[in-house]
Amino acid sequence: MKLLKCLLALACAGASLAASSAASAADTATLRFGLEAQYPPFESKGPNGELQGLDIDVGNAVCAAAHMTCKWVETSFDGLIPALQGRKFDAINSAMNATEQRRQAIDFTTVVYRVPSQLIARSDSGLQPTPESLKGKRIGVLQGSIQETFAKVHWEPAGVIVLPYQDQNQVYADLTAGRLDGTLVLAPAGQTGFLSKPEGKGYAFVGQPVRDDKILGSGIAYGIRKGDTALRDQLNAAIAKVQADGTVKTLAAKYLGNIDVSAK
Repeated sequence: MKLLKCLLALACAGASLAASSAASAADTATLRFGLEAQYPPFESKGPNGELQGLDIDVGNAVCAAAHMTCKWVETSFDGLIPALQGRKFDAINSAMNATEQRRQAIDFTTVVYRVPSQLIARSDSGLQPTPESLKGKRIGVLQGSIQETFAKVHWEPAGVIVLPYQDQNQVYADLTAGRLDGTLVLAPAGQTGFLSKPEGKGYAFVGQPVRDDKILGSGIAYGIRKGDTALRDQLNAAIAKVQADGTVKTLAAKYLGNIDVSAK
């Protein structure tokens, strides 16, 4: 009888341990985020190669709210959607706007935050972000970005030379070297990645932010595979939590200053 009781106790203990381990595993499930780490202040690498930026910090907060651990998978921006579809990672977190065109290929979470797109050029250039002003000018854009789509739809037919690049840093290099007349970027990325640096001296945002909700999207959101409703719902709940408790607003102020990023 004592032996039977002992065996029953061991079995119960084993079941309890297994349940505890399963719960622990669920609490520490891994979410693989795909990104291109070449777009400060959203995502870039520090001096020691560590990932940093608004999307990194907000992403980690979202993972924590969802009881998950973030894992970051790097690829080129224009390769993010194919890589997501190929299951290289679970979601895209790379300052990607949820646009109608992208929604044809993938689904999106609710909007995490919004930022404007603006033209950078020499402050004395007299250029404006209009087809008439930019006719014959060379404008660099990040390949696969909504800024590329906007420029090709609104500017290229009017004679603007739109040049896509795989690396935004190379756009800035060609701009300062005189090979480009301007670049269309997300405003915070242009401010942090170029205008606030020594090489950005003499350059500025020119004109007002460009607008086209159909192309530029409803805001920054996480891209997920079509039909992945369970993950979408889990992330939406976590996003709502970090928005409600002020986490997104606090982190946005850290990286973007006084730019209003509220998901309107």
